[in-house]
Amino acid sequence: MSLALAERSTATAQTAPDAAASGASGSSFYAGMRVLPKAERAAMYAVYGFCRIVDDIADDLEGDRISRRAELDAWRADLDSLYVGGPPGRAAFLCEAVRRFGLAKADFLSVIDGMQMDVDTDIRAPSAAMLNLYIDRVASAVGRLSVRVFGMEEAPGLELAHHLGCALQLTNILRDFDEDAAIGRLYAPREALDRAGIAAEDPVTVVNDPRIDQTARELLAQARAHYAAADRVLRARPRGRLLAPRLMSAVYARTLDRTAAAGWSLPRTRVKVGKAELLWLVAQQVLK
Repeated sequence: MSLALAERSTATAQTAPDAAASGASGSSFYAGMRVLPKAERAAMYAVYGFCRIVDDIADDLEGDRISRRAELDAWRADLDSLYVGGPPGRAAFLCEAVRRFGLAKADFLSVIDGMQMDVDTDIRAPSAAMLNLYIDRVASAVGRLSVRVFGMEEAPGLELAHHLGCALQLTNILRDFDEDAAIGRLYAPREALDRAGIAAEDPVTVVNDPRIDQTARELLAQARAHYAAADRVLRARPRGRLLAPRLMSAVYARTLDRTAAAGWSLPRTRVKVGKAELLWLVAQQVLK
C-alpha cells in the first residue's frame, strides 16, 4: 500500500493516462481531477498513471525483489533521458506534462525511491523518522508534482503538498491496517507501538492486538493536524486551481472520520465513501 492517490489502475506505460482515467473512474481521485481544465486534467492523469505503474511494481508480490528493483531502475533511466532531451522510453507519456508545467525530475525520482523502500524490504514498524521519509516520497512528492499542475506559487504549494500528502497517506495507513498486514507490511511506527505496549513485529499479530487502537489514535491525531494545516493553506486562497485539492481533502477527511468512528478494535470493516456521497461532496466544494 503505497500511494495516497486512490484505487488501483491497470495502467501501462503506453496507455497510462487513458488507463488511469478509466481505472480511477468513480474514485475520489477521478472526481477531483475531473474539475480541472483539459490540459491540467491530462497532466494529472499522466502523473497518476506514472504513480500507479511504479506502485504496481512495488506491490507485485509475485515478482522477486531483484527484478522489481531493475524495473524501477529502468524508470529512473528513462526519466534521466527525458530530462536531457533523449529518448524518453516508457516515460514518453509524461513529456507534455513535464514541458507544460515544469514538473521536477527530483519529485518523480522521490516517488520511485519511496516505492523502492517497499521493494527492498517489507516495511514493518518503521521508526517515526523512516515513516516520515516514506510518506514524503510516496505522497508529498506526488503533491509537489500536483501543485505545479494546479498553478500554485512555490511557498504555499510546497506547504500544501507536504501537509495534504501526509494527511492522505496517514488516512490510507489507518484505513488499510488489515490489507497491509495480509501482505506482510506494517506502517505503524515502532515508537507508537511501544507506547501502547505492543512489542510484536509480525504485522497480523500487531493489528489483531486490542491495543492497536491506542497506536491508531496517535496517527489519527497526526492526520487531523495535517488536514487542519492543509485547510489553512486552502482557506488563504493562494493563486491556483484549488478545487481539486479541496475535494481530495474533503473526501479523504470523510474517510478518516468514518474509520475513526468505527475504531480499530476487532472486527474491523474497511470504510468507503460511496458514489452518491462523492457527488454530494463535489457539489459542496464547487459551491464554496
